[in-house]
Amino acid sequence: MDKLIDTLSLVSESNRPGAEQGFARRFLRRAIHLLAYRFVFEWRRTRTVRAAGFRLIVYPTVFHPRWFLSSKFFATFIGRLDLSGKHIADVGTGSGVLALAAARAGAVSVLAIDVNPKAVQSVTENAPANGLGDRVEAVCSDLFAAVPEYRRFDIILFSPPSFPDEPRDIADRAWHAGPGYRDILPVFEQARARIAPGGSFYILLSSDSDLTLMSAAIERAGFHARLVARASILIEAFLLYELRVSEFESR
Repeated sequence: MDKLIDTLSLVSESNRPGAEQGFARRFLRRAIHLLAYRFVFEWRRTRTVRAAGFRLIVYPTVFHPRWFLSSKFFATFIGRLDLSGKHIADVGTGSGVLALAAARAGAVSVLAIDVNPKAVQSVTENAPANGLGDRVEAVCSDLFAAVPEYRRFDIILFSPPSFPDEPRDIADRAWHAGPGYRDILPVFEQARARIAPGGSFYILLSSDSDLTLMSAAIERAGFHARLVARASILIEAFLLYELRVSEFESR
């Protein structure tokens, strides 16, 4: 796990070459959040967009898969996997773009999970509209809380919020995970209990997150991490990790 911490630290530092730039980046990130919250999440109008090759209905308060590049980055990665016959869980699904990408990549079943009822409504409509309704189902749940304990998944997908502040409402939970990442840290232990032998847990982190804290949570849950994809944009880097349980520990 030291390798994970070192890698995350290096990426984090490479995007913060100086205090002045660090302040500028934080200011820009805050401005983007405020604009997104005001003009995207708070809009009362349902939108239909195209993203990652899908036609998607995006209800108010749901994370927009076209305006934020992380969704396209993650969906593109999923599209390169062979998921034939796999059972998938997409935690924090939003519009369902990652769930649909997994089904398109061959998954036999995908459970799209979100705490936001509007996100569940989006997935419920988007799956059949894209010809994938027979393989994608949606459930309103806080992480795995409402998922039956017997269910196991070959692949778990998770693109968590990047910031640890208190969310102002359900829409803002796409950006803020509560003080100390309160709302998402349980996912590692929950995923450890739900992942099938030999399975993988893919998590997309941001260079703006508390990467040391995330690394410690990953280690506590008994996962080993491997960086499988990375992309840099003006204000942050996307880091996609595959988490796996060792064969010895999974017995």
